[in-house]
Amino acid sequence: MKNLKGKIVLITGATSGIGKASAYKFAELGCDLILAARREDRLEKISNELRTEYGIDVLTIRLDVQKYEDVKSKVDGLEGKWKKVYLLLNNAGLARGMASVKDGSVQDWNEMIDTNVKGLLYVSKSIIPLMLDNKEGHVINIGSIAGHEVYPNGNVYAGSKHAVDAITKSMRMELLDSPIRVSTIDPGLVETEFSVVRHRGVEDKAKLTYEGYTPLSPDDIAEAVIFAATRNDNFVVAEMIVFPKAQAGVRDVVRKV
Repeated sequence: MKNLKGKIVLITGATSGIGKASAYKFAELGCDLILAARREDRLEKISNELRTEYGIDVLTIRLDVQKYEDVKSKVDGLEGKWKKVYLLLNNAGLARGMASVKDGSVQDWNEMIDTNVKGLLYVSKSIIPLMLDNKEGHVINIGSIAGHEVYPNGNVYAGSKHAVDAITKSMRMELLDSPIRVSTIDPGLVETEFSVVRHRGVEDKAKLTYEGYTPLSPDDIAEAVIFAATRNDNFVVAEMIVFPKAQAGVRDVVRKV
């Protein structure tokens, strides 16, 4: 098991769900954290809690991964030890709406592609050179079972997560002759803000997603992230698909109501 104490971990989408849960898990291991997200008030609250509870160093960055110039300037602005990013957790992502291609919202499509695909690319492009300079690193991308299977009215979200799968595999090939490992964790149904965001804050609709079975929690996925991150250097978790017990595929879910 690899000792990560003192390593710098950068997490995007760090203020909720899987990103937040992962921040606490890495803090337990003694990692220093760069937390990146758009919601500055949440960043401040979480960073203060982590410093107090775990005695680690935390740097917060208000970041919109959809904007390359913002990503580049924030990464270029890292100083001192914060340039020694060991692990990048590309967690920022979202789904918007459930509609057929003919009825879909172009704005929703753009937001999903700009966040889930371009955002991952922008942050990876900016951080990987630092890892190469430091001669060590690990990129962990949060994908989805929707990156392996599609479903009606999930066209662009599934397309974006298929892109994450393809980008991750290509990135691993490109970095094969370097010390950098590349992994993807692909969850099934996890109870986070994901469905609330997808249904634009309509909580009754969001709750139906998780009705009749026990979904995974953000902590479950954070544990999968930690497992991948703490393997010895020659051990690469290339891909991990994680389901709740009641799920066997994107449309195969047993609900007891």
